[in-house]
Amino acid sequence: MTQAPSLAKHLDHAARLHGETIALHGDGRTWTFAELLTGTRLLATTLGTGTQPLIATGNSHHLAHLAYAASFENRPFWPVDRSKALPDKVLCPPETALIISTSGSEGQARAVLLGNTQLDAAASAANHVLSLGAGDLWLNCLPLHHIGGQAILWRCARAAAGMLLHDGFVSEAIAADFKRHPVTHISLVPTMLARLIEADIRPPPSLRVALIGGAALSPPLYAKALAAGWPLYPSYGMSETAALLAVFKPGDGDWHTGLVGQVMPGHDIRITGAGRIVVRGPQVMSGYLDGSGVDAEGWLLTGDLGKLDPDGRLTVTGRADDMLISGGRNVHPLEVESCLAACPGVRDIAVTGLPDDNWGDLVVALVVGDIEAAALRAHARQHLPSSAQPRRIGFLEALPRNAAGKLERPALRRLAAEIPV
Repeated sequence: MTQAPSLAKHLDHAARLHGETIALHGDGRTWTFAELLTGTRLLATTLGTGTQPLIATGNSHHLAHLAYAASFENRPFWPVDRSKALPDKVLCPPETALIISTSGSEGQARAVLLGNTQLDAAASAANHVLSLGAGDLWLNCLPLHHIGGQAILWRCARAAAGMLLHDGFVSEAIAADFKRHPVTHISLVPTMLARLIEADIRPPPSLRVALIGGAALSPPLYAKALAAGWPLYPSYGMSETAALLAVFKPGDGDWHTGLVGQVMPGHDIRITGAGRIVVRGPQVMSGYLDGSGVDAEGWLLTGDLGKLDPDGRLTVTGRADDMLISGGRNVHPLEVESCLAACPGVRDIAVTGLPDDNWGDLVVALVVGDIEAAALRAHARQHLPSSAQPRRIGFLEALPRNAAGKLERPALRRLAAEIPV
């Protein structure tokens, strides 16, 4: 059986065919593919040999170079958030190429094991669907300790496309690079997209794909972005599937909340009786570091709820752990958030629940924006059933989100509990 090419193999191939093409912009300098190949090969000689994962932290530029170097040494690479303690040395299966800590929005991060097989399959499928090719330029402002950032590294190496690497998200820096460089692709979480729109930063004429993921995209934000000219590709993925698993493309028809389009080719997907998404296919991880993760037939039971339409398009309706039972009825926070986000004056919103003797789960809305509670309640009464209407409303300067842009649910519940009755 032919082994899947590694990240290093893709860099070597790109350097041979496109050596003078720009591979990486960032940290005050530019590397061609030939220069990046030479530099990361030299860096690899300083790492030492062995099968232990290379565990590292640092800025995005440092982690990008180490990802290539570790691949040259056939060592698993485990990039870690700078705010976290480095994990202990571990042993992992020999086919492991990348270890990614899940974002842990519920406070229970786990280590995902991905091999070259999954990572290459994911990059190949994404490049095909997103039309990424040699000479294109992807602006990457996602953290490289997250699967979103690492996936872009793989896509660009495989396609011989350039990567414009930012160490974090800064609206002004993105606006400046839109003017300086012919950016063709960008990945954003909805909060990043919202900040760019609020700052009246418009996409450059060169931009063909704005891949949106990491959290739910609200209808008002979708409409504003389209009106501003953003070429939106709402998507769905996770560390366990080497990032992108499904994407809704312009021209695929009318979009609605949670619609993420068709699943990547070669994958089987089904919805359990409880509404949870189950998937298997070439991108699905080999498992977690603790040995759990997929069943004997390769199926991954995700923590997400969803449904499939007759055309096989996937709609994500929320997280199974987030489901509320209010007044004896199931309430999806995502559906309530999408409804309330359309209320004028709401810039960001999250819905959570608190234990209540009467309701079971008391629906609580945490709001960022210039709006009165009475106006939000009136909007809820007009558009939501009684069981889904917020019984308590709190106002914040910003919602608690992790580096991947996902809401931190435990923090939301703590903030909800602090709202005066």
